[in-house]
Amino acid sequence: MPRCLKTVLATLALAAPALALAQSAVLNASETSTSSDSGQPVSNPDTLQGRAIVIPRQSLRGDVVFGQPPEVSLNGKDARLAPGARIRDLNNLLVLSGRLAGQRYKVNYTVDSYGLLMNVWLLTAAEASQLWPTTAEEAATWSYDPVSHIWTKP
Repeated sequence: MPRCLKTVLATLALAAPALALAQSAVLNASETSTSSDSGQPVSNPDTLQGRAIVIPRQSLRGDVVFGQPPEVSLNGKDARLAPGARIRDLNNLLVLSGRLAGQRYKVNYTVDSYGLLMNVWLLTAAEASQLWPTTAEEAATWSYDPVSHIWTKP
């Protein structure tokens, strides 16, 4: 087999998984960003898949309205995304904050040492309905089951 043909086949073999992942991300993005009859963006829809990565215990629950990056509103108060902030969608794929501008989500989040939002996980409706602490004081007094990933109040 000619050497150039081997190179092309090797390149295609390496690119195929990336293309499939990109295609599924585009399809999922078009499903999650569709509008309802009222014209409002759909947020926190139910999905059939579970999270591949468990949301860490140190995160807190809140409501975020994304503005022009890096500005956000967290629980009704102005906040900012940290440089290098990671926003994960319902499939744990990273999304850019500019794509979420003007949308409201129920999220879990962590902050960095400066008080800026560092990690944000957009929640499904099922995840949003589970009990999760909203403040550090609640997290200190509630108990957490690491096997089932469930918080319980005392």
